[in-house]
Amino acid sequence: MVTDLIRQRKSIRTFDGQPLSVEDRSALESYTASPTNPFPVPITFRLLDAKEYGLSSPVIVGADTYLAAKVEKVSNFEIAYGYSFEKVCLYALSRGIGTVMLAASLNRAAFEKAMEVKDGEVMPVASPVGYPAEKKSIRESLMRKGLKADARKPFDQLFFEGDFSHSLPQADFYAKALEMARWAPSAGNGQPWRAVVDGDSVHFYEAKTMKDSPLGDIQKVDVGIALAHFDMTLEEEGVKGTYSFSDPEIAAPENTHYIVTYRRA
Repeated sequence: MVTDLIRQRKSIRTFDGQPLSVEDRSALESYTASPTNPFPVPITFRLLDAKEYGLSSPVIVGADTYLAAKVEKVSNFEIAYGYSFEKVCLYALSRGIGTVMLAASLNRAAFEKAMEVKDGEVMPVASPVGYPAEKKSIRESLMRKGLKADARKPFDQLFFEGDFSHSLPQADFYAKALEMARWAPSAGNGQPWRAVVDGDSVHFYEAKTMKDSPLGDIQKVDVGIALAHFDMTLEEEGVKGTYSFSDPEIAAPENTHYIVTYRRA
């Protein structure tokens, strides 16, 4: 079940040094050949050999293969990118493969060269792929502790009913899917997603705390990750819906910006 995968999902930085099996590599390449997202924006994924391309990250131990993705800087590219990349990470986890999305801690020039990033394209993140080591490195343990990686903001601080003044009851139809969104990973564990449920609609927002970069708004990538958790949970329960970009103009807290609306069919 996707909800089980979401609960199990953790960022892995320490790997056992074994290459992906032929079967796992083939399955991952097949899955990433035509990833989908509901926005829709095409994402190009590639599996890259670290030695061949000189790829590295100072926070990764024991991985010799990386998954990277590039995208054109078109409307909504960040949320589409986060959505698609997280679907791949959850699929990898279903095969016992560990991942962690990295943005700042990459030798970015080497990754972008390997991905043949062109003008008008960006590669916001990349991830090592491999089998988790039995024991985390000291560096990883300290990083997780510093980020409070296993903690999340309370449900009632993230999700609301009607407006931002009323917390969403946990008995709401969308509560389970939003709870899965709550556990999404994010840059610095910032958890920028917010949502207001209005009948059959869920309006998603970004609580912005980081400046944009040439790669775009990385916190919108985080919102896309949370949307993947939300959407996949509903799909597993047989619920169908659509996304639209129609700001309901609900009064929002400072630096909290409308992103997209989901409506149940």
